[in-house]
Amino acid sequence: MGPFVLNKPEEAVGKAWPAIAIGFFVAFGGVLFGYDTGTISGILAMEYWQNLFSTGYINTSGHRDVSPSQSSAIVSILSAGTFFGSLFSPALADTMGRRLALIASSWVFILGVILQTAATALPLFLAGRFFAGLGVGLISALIPLYQSETAPRWIRGAIVGAYQWAITIGLLLAAVVDYATQYRQDTGSYRIPIAVQFAWAIILIVGMIILPETPRFLIKKGQHDKAAHALGRIRRIDSKHTAIQEELREIEANHEYEMSIGKASYLDCFRGPMLKRQLTGMGLQGLQQLTGINFIFYYGTQYFKNSGIQDPFTIQMITSCINVVSTVPGLWAVDKIGRRPLLLWGAVGMCASQFLVAMLGTLTTGQDEAGNIIVYNVAAQKAGIAFICLYIFFFASTWGPLAWVVTGEIFPLKTRARSLSMTTATNWLLNWAIAYATPYLVNYGDGYANLQSKIFFVWFGACFLCIAFVYFLIYETKGWSLEEVDELYSECSSARESAAWTPKTTFAQRQGVVAATDAIIAPTEKPEGSAASHHEEHSA
Repeated sequence: MGPFVLNKPEEAVGKAWPAIAIGFFVAFGGVLFGYDTGTISGILAMEYWQNLFSTGYINTSGHRDVSPSQSSAIVSILSAGTFFGSLFSPALADTMGRRLALIASSWVFILGVILQTAATALPLFLAGRFFAGLGVGLISALIPLYQSETAPRWIRGAIVGAYQWAITIGLLLAAVVDYATQYRQDTGSYRIPIAVQFAWAIILIVGMIILPETPRFLIKKGQHDKAAHALGRIRRIDSKHTAIQEELREIEANHEYEMSIGKASYLDCFRGPMLKRQLTGMGLQGLQQLTGINFIFYYGTQYFKNSGIQDPFTIQMITSCINVVSTVPGLWAVDKIGRRPLLLWGAVGMCASQFLVAMLGTLTTGQDEAGNIIVYNVAAQKAGIAFICLYIFFFASTWGPLAWVVTGEIFPLKTRARSLSMTTATNWLLNWAIAYATPYLVNYGDGYANLQSKIFFVWFGACFLCIAFVYFLIYETKGWSLEEVDELYSECSSARESAAWTPKTTFAQRQGVVAATDAIIAPTEKPEGSAASHHEEHSA
């Protein structure tokens, strides 16, 4: 059809649109995370909220406000909740199932929203932020898991990457609602932006009630008929169709092999060949946070205000729009160009942009004795904002969606839920560390580092590390099934050679050869009375 169109492979049987629609709908859960992340930035800068929640601290402008340490706690406690939520996700995913676990997680999030909406003082507001984070942490680990287990291989990257796109849409919606309520002099200024989140959670719950469970989870639970029905529903063909049965045999063969070597614990995720994959996933999610993206969306409004920008809420809306629009080409490119080149060149672009922002901000601003920012060159500050926008473009089209895509597809079924929970927990742990430390690193005063724009040198250094990380550790997994990705890691020792790798057989075929060999060997060993020892050896 054309070089810019993702074409369905000729061998792919059934309809593609149901699986694509399911994957994109489930990605809607990203709106919960993005909106909650974005809305707190604007709320912290609202005059009414500052006065209501202040415990007596006076900021550098002479107004009542929350202190930097309180601001740090408010922002970072969400990430603390998400960290624990992502670690708890395997318990829900492997017992209740992926679908019911998402529904339960949404109710945890709703509890957090209720507490925040009702709050008129910091303690209840902090409790609400924690429970909202707990729900978001559960959801953020479960969504890529559900998507990767239901999506067709030829468009899996775009579907899983859509989760990041939903996050950017949430950030944009938060900026719009914050802008609309910022000047209200009543509790509506912060309660309206927070209460809007009820809608996002209810939409996700209703959708998950209707959608099917993933076939891979049903196979894991030994429910073959239900798995065939779910896969047939997703592909829109009869569950007894040859293509459905072949795909299920491949999933079942992989699962049976993994079960033959025992159940997985968290320690198993770091043993043998799994260590490389686990460290790759955790490193990728950790570096995604260290590029500095959440500094812009957590503290951007306040940072732009401090830098002399007259309307920081407008700038925040602009950066959020760029974030949404820039994610779209990344969703197309991930399955057309591949994971590895996008991550590599995205890191190069982010590195250059962050360095220029740091230089412009450091060389063209100063401070008076009270700590207020003095702008020597307004044009340079505007250029700095332009480079922040360029950085957002590179992040949103590469590292934003691809961190979720890659971690969603590099783990085998046996450890997938636990491995994904740890990679997601790494993301949230770094998210928490950045949210907690940023006020201490950026702000002026005793006990604070007062880095101001120099903080962008830190993000520049992390982006430089991203380049080396991708070159040496990221495998090209475009176009392969989850079972073939497992084979790729088994056969290809170097990430740099992964793009040229092709599978020689299916997992079911390899298991069939092993089974046939066992059937031939067993009768020859039986006369010697070694059937039991053969069984023990095969099990080992």
